[in-house]
Amino acid sequence: MDADRNGIRLLLLATVLAPAARPATAAWAPHGMVASEHVLASHAGVDMLKRGGNAVDAAVATAFAVCVVNPSSCGIGGGGFMLIYMKRAHRAVALDYREVAPAAATRDMFVRDGKVVPDLSLRGGLAVAVPGEVAGLTTALRRYGQLPLATVMQPAIQLARDGFPVGQHLANEVTQNLAGLRAAPALAHIFLHPDGTPLLPGEIVRQPELAGTLQRIAGGGAHAFYDGEIAARIVRSDRAAGGVLTEADLASYHPTWRTPLQAAYDGNTVYAMPPPSSAGVVLEVLGILRGDDLRALGHDSPAYLHLLAEAMKHAFADRAQHFGDPDAGGEPPQKLLNPQNTAALRQRIDASRTLEPNAYGSSALAAAPASDHGTSHLSVMDADGNAVACTTTINTGFGSMVVAEGTGIVLNNEMDDFAAQPGVPNVYGLVGAAANAIAPHKRPLSSMAPVIVTHGAHPVLALGGSGGPLILSGTLQVLLNVLDFHLDATAAVAAPRIHDQWMPPVLVVEPGVPTATREALVGSGHAVKEVPAMGAIQVVRQDAGVFEGTADPRKGGEAVGW
Repeated sequence: MDADRNGIRLLLLATVLAPAARPATAAWAPHGMVASEHVLASHAGVDMLKRGGNAVDAAVATAFAVCVVNPSSCGIGGGGFMLIYMKRAHRAVALDYREVAPAAATRDMFVRDGKVVPDLSLRGGLAVAVPGEVAGLTTALRRYGQLPLATVMQPAIQLARDGFPVGQHLANEVTQNLAGLRAAPALAHIFLHPDGTPLLPGEIVRQPELAGTLQRIAGGGAHAFYDGEIAARIVRSDRAAGGVLTEADLASYHPTWRTPLQAAYDGNTVYAMPPPSSAGVVLEVLGILRGDDLRALGHDSPAYLHLLAEAMKHAFADRAQHFGDPDAGGEPPQKLLNPQNTAALRQRIDASRTLEPNAYGSSALAAAPASDHGTSHLSVMDADGNAVACTTTINTGFGSMVVAEGTGIVLNNEMDDFAAQPGVPNVYGLVGAAANAIAPHKRPLSSMAPVIVTHGAHPVLALGGSGGPLILSGTLQVLLNVLDFHLDATAAVAAPRIHDQWMPPVLVVEPGVPTATREALVGSGHAVKEVPAMGAIQVVRQDAGVFEGTADPRKGGEAVGW
């Protein structure tokens, strides 16, 4: 990847992630807490707690609502992961409702004349994978929730039908995607004025067709989405845009229950989503750092940040080589998380010097720096000790830009998360190998990484984020800020972050990292680049029976407690 394109991606990162004008929002409450990327979605979840629902009811209500009010990042045309901890059973479970490749997908479907054509996996029908959101949310509710589906979905239906004021984040996304929205009449009708200018903050956006679709799902469950008229409309619209989806693809979709990854860290148990999530990267870095006294190094000191960046590189190199759909050739991450492996990686880290890029993995693959476009995370805890960390996405802003006719459903562009060719980066600059190659019915590797931390039987943290690979570095640093540096959730989220994803060899930092620290990192061999902000992490923390929630100011949103 040439320097000019790298620079363009760094500029994109800076543009998309300009920090919010207000500080982090924090809330404290005794009965429960929801933190999400939109205040109205958080209120939807808290309303379920007040109605006698548990953390799963609240999470499902919040997820459906955020799919309405944050439509550039997520929607029922996408998919996600949900990590659930049920205290009574002392058990964590993981629900994978990631999108899957259509049956007609082929390994080289985005290759023309021997080269990958990136636009094919980003916009239009070929970019669309089979959506999993509705199947996942209804499955989680059916197994662990306490309230009827129609009750849990009512806030989302009302928001779509009656409308809500455009927030700053959505206004920015509309402006940044203006050309694509103008070329998609179904989207332009919702998010643009009749003259083609974007809706402004405070103006009301209504989605009556989506409200009708949600109402049908509330009455008929997932069946109403995956069979019948809605499914037929999804397929017709996708194929009209050049896609290969079939009604059989939709009818055969099912979410998958998986066993969470887990690791001991500083007297706590850290549960994380297994592949096709990349949360194993977070646990691998924790394993590498387990023997170090990070507090003695100093929060955001050059020594600490150098160590953290080097550990990230090792874990991201392993992600590129080994991670993928566990049901279709992806390697189990347990060997990477084995203490012998993480200890050996720690021994390879030089305290004063960074390694050459290909010293972290077996391949010298080239890629572009990390960028952020979409995805949304929510975290929930209830008074009974249950916790949920849930991440949902349609991938980049407004997904494929394909809308299923008459339904209001914005379809995802998750096919871009596959490795179209070994070593060729996707839109986030992430590379992959055969484990993440395109194949029919396969789930693409994802950077989404919901995490729950327990101390004994008690959940103490539920967190995750949005921002492509920045999810991993952001979630990791918030975890370390709380567990090692004993910051509260608000300070842990607000603290400046770094990001290094191995390739390209660029260490990205936020403005809060001091100049002297940056100079020391440059002296250790890091190529340091500053960007305004990175990712958005939503956190709920419990301490001594009090819930603390924090929404990341980098993207907005709000934590709401009860």
